[in-house]
Amino acid sequence: MVSYCFLVLALCAAQTLCVTIESAPGVDGEGVILTELDRTVSLVCRSNRSEDEGSELVWLRNGATVALRPENRKGQSGVCVMPVTHQDDGATFTCHLAGNASVEASVTLNVTYPPVLSGSEEVWVEDDSPLLLRCDAFANPPVTVWWTLNGSALDLVAGGFTVTDDGFASRLSANKAEKSKHEGLYRCTADSSVYGIKSKDFLVTVTEKTVKFPLMPIIAGVVVVCLTALLAIVSRWKRIVKCCK
Repeated sequence: MVSYCFLVLALCAAQTLCVTIESAPGVDGEGVILTELDRTVSLVCRSNRSEDEGSELVWLRNGATVALRPENRKGQSGVCVMPVTHQDDGATFTCHLAGNASVEASVTLNVTYPPVLSGSEEVWVEDDSPLLLRCDAFANPPVTVWWTLNGSALDLVAGGFTVTDDGFASRLSANKAEKSKHEGLYRCTADSSVYGIKSKDFLVTVTEKTVKFPLMPIIAGVVVVCLTALLAIVSRWKRIVKCCK
């Protein structure tokens, strides 16, 4: 953790009442704090005038009041985001005087994180069955994901592939798997401007189509036959008893 702090100045001239926010890690010129998942962000707010040391301060997170202990409200007030999560990305923290909400200062968190892509996975799919591969694409900054097959760029038309990306995952699919077209080593790769190249492999094996027995109709047929036999025995029970005497 960086031990130094940077001062974020509100828009105010000399001898004009304002509040300031000190932060670790630092803040850029636009009031944005760049941080990562699982890190800690410390914010300290104070008034710029010594006569306001007893003034009460209020913190807001995205417009909602942050609960503070009584001893953490007057003259100087601090909040700590620990650990930083995905939900903190884009969160704006504002500090203002309790008696004058127009006297304020704000900072916004920019939380960076890479897509979760690594390792390899084995996939078995039957001939003529749908093929679906999924890669994580949830990242900040956003990433571009591309697919390869056996080290070469994927031919979407020839392979009958469809690629969809909703910002959370990149999905590669084919309606009917064919051994000659779809078996092989797939790789999805994401390029992050912050975290570099991330990738994941899928070893796809296309197996022969198995004949599936219609289990439920067979069970239903057996039940019908058994009930029919039972009813026949019951209806002829007296005759069977006489024959056995």
